[in-house]
Amino acid sequence: MANSYDLDFTYTTIDKIFRLSMGESGDYSGAKYDGDFSMPLEKAQKAKHKFIADSLNIKKGSKVLDMACGWAPFTKYITQERGATSIGLTLSSGQAKACQKNGMNVIVKDCRYLTPEDFGTFDAITCIGGLEHFCSVEEWKDGKQERVYRNFFKTLSDLLPVGGRYYMQTMTFSKNMLDHKDIDINAERGSASHVLALMMKEFPGSWLPDSPEMVINCATPHFKLISQSSGRLDYIETIKQWRKKFRKFNFKKYLLYLSLLPKYLTNKEFRHQVAVFKISPNKVCFEQEIMDHYRLVFEKIQ
Repeated sequence: MANSYDLDFTYTTIDKIFRLSMGESGDYSGAKYDGDFSMPLEKAQKAKHKFIADSLNIKKGSKVLDMACGWAPFTKYITQERGATSIGLTLSSGQAKACQKNGMNVIVKDCRYLTPEDFGTFDAITCIGGLEHFCSVEEWKDGKQERVYRNFFKTLSDLLPVGGRYYMQTMTFSKNMLDHKDIDINAERGSASHVLALMMKEFPGSWLPDSPEMVINCATPHFKLISQSSGRLDYIETIKQWRKKFRKFNFKKYLLYLSLLPKYLTNKEFRHQVAVFKISPNKVCFEQEIMDHYRLVFEKIQ
């Protein structure tokens, strides 16, 4: 699994840049447009939050665990608009500090190893984008990917009562995924081989599920699937809107961009990581159906 060091660039180095672009509780996961791509990004993100809260039956007094919570936009929604209580978990110290400053109950903790002894049990749990980081390339190569996911669903089961629900969003590989040996950072710029290599640089220590069916199968025998939908097209539009916001001028933000210049000039790996500001590997992978994106709702059955 990706550790705190692996995720440092993606979620801590760009913390201030992200908040200056997206707002203090901006959402760094795919929005929900439902085909209406004229909708403003913020409205589509709120539509996603409402969909999740409705799917999990979150209401006043519900106790919710927000795994891989990012800058806590979902925690903010359910506490302010549903009257729920929430604990958010992240592996990024930058995210946690920002969330705490903004009054969100967020701590740095690895959600894979949570037990009822830590915070008790919950009425509902979310993990929006977290599963993408749970299995490393090395674990996949060693044939341990399904074991990683099964162990995680056992953790979830221990934290929920029978009938309790769990929501997740995750990227998966799709029908045009390449063989691992064909992924090459030196391949032609913009090619499938190149953008997949950039993905691995942006999210070190992470390997995606090969399909939603892999995840669903690993959820048994503890959970049944309530609903499943693809958010691939929604994610393409979300990324388009993110890129506009990242590029919009803000004096403080552009000073932060300049502060990264020395590292850019001296660190080859960092240059690969920040290449995402020039070419969006996620967007290309979604467009070419190298990757897909799914929303899954589960209910604990035993």
